Amino acid sequence: MNPEFWAGKRVLITGHTGFKGSWLSLWLQALGANVAGYALSPPTSPNLFEVARVGDGMHTCFGDLRDFNTLAGAIREMQPQIVIHMAAQSLVRYSYQNPIETYAVNILGTVHLFEAIRKAGGVRVVINVTSDKCYENQEWVWGYRENDPLGGHDPYSTSKACAELVTSAYRNTYFNHSIGLEQHGVALSSVRAGNVIGGGDWAEDRLISDIMRAMMTQRPVMIRNPNAIRPWQHVIGALSGYLMLAEKMWEDGPEFSGGWNFGPADEDAKSVQWIVEHMTSWWGEGASWRLEEEPQPHEAGWLKLDSAKARTRLGWSLRWDVSTALYSIIDWFRAYLRREDMHDVVLKQIASYAGHPEF
Repeated sequence: MNPEFWAGKRVLITGHTGFKGSWLSLWLQALGANVAGYALSPPTSPNLFEVARVGDGMHTCFGDLRDFNTLAGAIREMQPQIVIHMAAQSLVRYSYQNPIETYAVNILGTVHLFEAIRKAGGVRVVINVTSDKCYENQEWVWGYRENDPLGGHDPYSTSKACAELVTSAYRNTYFNHSIGLEQHGVALSSVRAGNVIGGGDWAEDRLISDIMRAMMTQRPVMIRNPNAIRPWQHVIGALSGYLMLAEKMWEDGPEFSGGWNFGPADEDAKSVQWIVEHMTSWWGEGASWRLEEEPQPHEAGWLKLDSAKARTRLGWSLRWDVSTALYSIIDWFRAYLRREDMHDVVLKQIASYAGHPEF
């Protein structure tokens, strides 16, 4: 990516109070972008948004994607050039208990955003962040490619598949490049990352956050599905792909609009048991894990992404393997326990990963 590209760009991040949104907001602030955000209040306490003082360097509008008038007004006020859409109901198990909310936020919320962009004008690049779970999971041993069928078993997965269909519909109907960018000005893509991990994630029912919560309070880690295999990657790696894509879309929207996978190498698709055993061993202090005995909702057993398109056309690849990513998470939470300045810790990890001089 080209750090100079972002200086002065007006960027709107939806969901900037969440885990991924907070990491991205701090990175773009450090690159000199004029960053704004639209989101609900932070979803947990503690949370990365407050711990790392993310809001100090950006304009925030607190609002719900389901509130079209507030969302449209925020976009008119902020006048973004680039929109990265991360706001979502992002938890699989929560979706089983709250399907109406999940579908309303992830599908209708996406429609609201695209409509607000279409009516406001002035936006040049839009990236919709969905999920690797948008694919119809066949439990294949090979990775899913961008043209594989969409689907899903649970409300969360199907909501993300539907969000992909909404994105395609708006790209074909309202932001169609065959009628010329001068008619609408918008390049629109969707991105699907693997299981994104990193310091500062306190969400419920996420493996890494569950592990860290248990280890920091000296409790056994409770594991639901130890044999499930996921494509683990550090959040910085996925975000670097989104930023590289946005730059290319700015330069040549028709060439780079579409669906994109950003996942790790095959050897970094590890089982839940592999992750928890390594993290408890590296943490030390008597950390341990146990199998959750109660019946659990359905979860996919095997899920990998094929990211050949991003590697070939964007030159993107992950700089940290899964072991390095896990070490960085342990370092992050140890710094948090030492009451270090987490704003600086986040920026130092980004600089280390991306090869920037320290911000």
